[in-house]
Amino acid sequence: MTPATLARSDETLPGRPHAPSPQSRAGGADRPLVIGLVNNMPDAALSATEAQFHRLIQTAAGEREVRLKLFSIPEIPRSEAARDSMAVRYASTETLPSAGVDALIVTGAEPLAADLHDEPYWPSLAALVDWAEDHTVSTVWSCLAAHAAVLHLDGIRRRPLPVKCSGVFAIERTARHPLLKDAVRPLLVPHSRLNALDEHDLAAAGYKIVSRSAEIGVDMFVRKGSSLFVFFQGHPEYDADSLMMEYRRDLRRFLRGERAIHPGVPVGYFDAETERALAALAGKAMSHPQPSILLECSRILAAGPPQGRWMASTVQLYRNWLNLVNAGVAARLTA
Repeated sequence: MTPATLARSDETLPGRPHAPSPQSRAGGADRPLVIGLVNNMPDAALSATEAQFHRLIQTAAGEREVRLKLFSIPEIPRSEAARDSMAVRYASTETLPSAGVDALIVTGAEPLAADLHDEPYWPSLAALVDWAEDHTVSTVWSCLAAHAAVLHLDGIRRRPLPVKCSGVFAIERTARHPLLKDAVRPLLVPHSRLNALDEHDLAAAGYKIVSRSAEIGVDMFVRKGSSLFVFFQGHPEYDADSLMMEYRRDLRRFLRGERAIHPGVPVGYFDAETERALAALAGKAMSHPQPSILLECSRILAAGPPQGRWMASTVQLYRNWLNLVNAGVAARLTA
């Protein structure tokens, strides 16, 4: 499935051959589930993010019919070309009250300010958090969106990391929750972030930590109010090559002098031979940065493309989430 398949802001995703679990039909709604994707990613990652979630929701849906609607926050900085392209596929989040969505997925964004309150889209994102609490069965908040949501809800501030957290990490379950029903083992999740939320701050505010890693801290946590809010510090939706593309982007920025620190090789992501080659290249780039380094990096990456070892667990996670949404819709229809 390519980005071009998301040609409209309202698309029904056909079911795929998969035996649905009892929760997916028993007591569920007869109509399609309507999921809104609020895509806040920068222009360069916008289409890839659409495609990631499109494939993920389609695969996780099984035989269930799901309708995907695309939304954007108007204040997210965009190029004119991106806005023109989005005009035929996206609706503004201002139209959500009349969109009939059952649940939302809200992506992160590339941070422009040290304090999230200073981001140009902060008022709209804060309003989205409030609206989702009262008008969705469940909402998934991804990475920066998760940080923004807990800041707005409970004043919990993220903390900058000494170095970027990037890689694929083994995650341990810390609480029983339907989201991890039949979870694939080992539970692997990609992370890519410059900031982190403190586990003690979250627990003190009443959030339930569902999964974590001794190496990188909190992975997934939830808050049950009028809506089930699911928060990811990681990116379980990432494609196999997403971290690789980010690493190459960060290296390009370093070589151009746009960032002061050479990017670290994503942890637990490449094979050993690729890791050794990239480590050797990093030494060369730090001592003699020059454009040819990027070409050499591309050759190394092409020789050892990473595998998406986390994808099976991600599909199961989102299958469980859709089951919860389905059950929540059914409960509201019969209330």
